[in-house]
Amino acid sequence: MTNIIVAFPRQEITTTIKRILLQNGYQVQAVCHTGGQALKSANELGGGIIICGYRFADMMYQELYDYLPGYFEMLLVASPANCSSREVENLVCLATPLKVNELLSTVAMMEGALFRQKRKRRSQPRRRTPKEEALLHTAKKLLMERNNLSEAEAHRYLQKCSMENGADIVETAQMILSLLA
Repeated sequence: MTNIIVAFPRQEITTTIKRILLQNGYQVQAVCHTGGQALKSANELGGGIIICGYRFADMMYQELYDYLPGYFEMLLVASPANCSSREVENLVCLATPLKVNELLSTVAMMEGALFRQKRKRRSQPRRRTPKEEALLHTAKKLLMERNNLSEAEAHRYLQKCSMENGADIVETAQMILSLLA
């Protein structure tokens, strides 16, 4: 489920949009009335969609967009004039008066895009720290010396053991070093 923050300076707008989203199966994690509140909520959640207005008492939408954490998308709800003259390029904008079906289809589209981005990030291998690399190298070296294996065979052995134990390859290397060293 995608984290959704609704942020507008006027309470009646946030209440209406929250009600529409809840009635259609979305979870609204936070309702905010200032840009600062929206940023605080966004930092606590780490990723999702923020549905907001053009101007807050403490900042404009551009500032909010600039300070949002990396995995947040913004849906700006503004007048047609403000939508056409917006300064932020990669921003989804819905013009007022807002139609319920447009809001829901746009949120669904943004949710799908966030899901695809998240899946893409997960598929990329995690970078190991130099300490972890050194630990792997030491474990492979020990396996090579003790069992007369090539480096590729030692690496495959570590991979196989980690998969069988359901552990990370670095944890498996630590275990092998503690057993054999």
